[in-house]
Amino acid sequence: MDDRMGEPPEYPDYAERVLEVAELVPAGRVMTYGDVAEWLGEGGPRQVGRAMALYGGAVPWWRVVRADGVLLPGHELRALERYRAEGTPLREASRSAGDHVPRLDMKRARWDGAAGPGPAREPADSTAVPDGARAE
Repeated sequence: MDDRMGEPPEYPDYAERVLEVAELVPAGRVMTYGDVAEWLGEGGPRQVGRAMALYGGAVPWWRVVRADGVLLPGHELRALERYRAEGTPLREASRSAGDHVPRLDMKRARWDGAAGPGPAREPADSTAVPDGARAE
C-alpha cells in the first residue's frame, strides 16, 4: 500500500516553478506562456505550455494563455466563464468569426508581474510602470 495517500503529488522541478508563477497571476489578469518562461529565466512558451497541459489543473490555468489572446481550444467555455467572473478584459468576436468566441484583450489583461513577488522586472529606463501597464 502507498503511504503517500493524501499527500500532494510531486511534479518535475520545472513544472513546479511554472505552476508557482501561474498562482501569482491576479484574478482578471493573464500572462502568456512566453511571459512565464521569461519570468523563470528558462525554457520557452512550448515548455510552459507542456507543463500547464500536464500539471496545470490544480492552479488557475485560464490565467496562462496564448500571446494572440485566443482561448484555449477545447476549454473555451470553461475559460470564458472564469474570465467573465473575474472581470478579465475581453474583445468580442467579430460577426464573421465562425465560433463567435471572444478573445482576451491582451493590451488590458496582460500582467507583467511588476507588482508581485518574483524577480525584479523594471523597464530598461528604470521608470516605474504602474501595476498592469506594459512598457511598449
